[in-house]
Amino acid sequence: MSAIRKFFEKKKLSSKFKKAGQGHMLTEERQDRSNAAARGQDEAPAASRVEPSPGAQMAAIAALQRLEKKTVPTMANRSQNVIRAEALKELEAERQRSQVGAGATTEVLESPPVTGVFFTCPLVGPEVLPKAEMDAKIREFLYEQLEDEPGLTSCLIIHTCNRDKEKVRLCVETLVKCLENIVENPAEEKFRKIRVNSKAFQEKIVGVDGSIEFLRAAGFVELRMTHTSDVEEEFYVFCEDERGGSLDQLSVLRDALIAAEPIRPELDRNLRVLSPMKLTEKIELPQDFYTLTAEELKREQQYRTEMVEKNLMLRTKAMREREATRERRKYRFCFIRIRFPNGLLLQGTFKTWEKLSAVRDFVREHLNDDDGRAFVLSTVTGQQLVEDDQTLAELDLIPAVVVHFAWDPSIETKNSFEQNYLKPETLALCSEL
Repeated sequence: MSAIRKFFEKKKLSSKFKKAGQGHMLTEERQDRSNAAARGQDEAPAASRVEPSPGAQMAAIAALQRLEKKTVPTMANRSQNVIRAEALKELEAERQRSQVGAGATTEVLESPPVTGVFFTCPLVGPEVLPKAEMDAKIREFLYEQLEDEPGLTSCLIIHTCNRDKEKVRLCVETLVKCLENIVENPAEEKFRKIRVNSKAFQEKIVGVDGSIEFLRAAGFVELRMTHTSDVEEEFYVFCEDERGGSLDQLSVLRDALIAAEPIRPELDRNLRVLSPMKLTEKIELPQDFYTLTAEELKREQQYRTEMVEKNLMLRTKAMREREATRERRKYRFCFIRIRFPNGLLLQGTFKTWEKLSAVRDFVREHLNDDDGRAFVLSTVTGQQLVEDDQTLAELDLIPAVVVHFAWDPSIETKNSFEQNYLKPETLALCSEL
């Protein structure tokens, strides 16, 4: 995997150089550069300065304060990219609204608190997309790399772009066996040919994405040869010449195919900071809103009948635990909101098998606290959550839950409602609930 990672790091570096624009020689005259820059400035139209909005001014003040403190920045995780992108997007929207004019009005639509489950893949890019779109982007990215590095890339395609894991296992075992036979018996002609219409090839290799690309990268070429009874058939033949590969290359690809791991998208926390909206008017609902339809009554009666029958059954503790486990397995993701004493809510998306320590790290990452003070998370009933090694499903924090934040009782703090719990860049994402 180290060779694969180095390859993709090199690809990223080359793309950055291409985006940097035209290069210059170190011996180039400085006067020529300054003249070119002056000509570029003359040609560019003068942009009118726009008065920054109050939100932009607050963000600028917070940035200056952080620079004056001269603190060493900590290693940001993948959520920081999302925070920065959201803040820049809001500042750009504010700037565009200020340019519309004094008499013009624009309608701003608030994003809903829960928009879905999103994923990211740092190896591919900074995009945050739904699962299906991110899988498609990873697939597109891998196939784009085939021209530059067909061998290692085809290994990743086999492990990443196929859902049937059993079929992938059989394909990998078959390809590895073919390469080992050639390496261990280089003089045997029969091991250098693979008949396309053979049962093993059709069942174990055909239909697996990346398998044919792997054979071609290893040095196999498609040829029509006489098999039996003077009948020509298609074969993949290993050619150890300028058209194909070498025995050393086969050994390298064999090891790469065995060691390769699938590229999986990572769950994005989908960070949200929510402020409860003040109720300005009483909402009156019509009377028929509370009236149940015949279909709803039928479902309710069926549900109650099932519950009565279940309660009448004699079940052991193990049976009840298995039933509870089945119920928990229905959910793969959960939304957790952390309510602070000043009313703000910090929301994140987690996998149900993640441990409570992941939630604690998520809160710690966005706290406006440089001293690392201890804090307590508790449920709405007041029960403290201290089992950091247990999963969210085992703690019944699924599919959605609100937990309360509080500093450790042994720490003396100022008024809870006047305290800024979250970092300025996190508060910039605040929206009404």
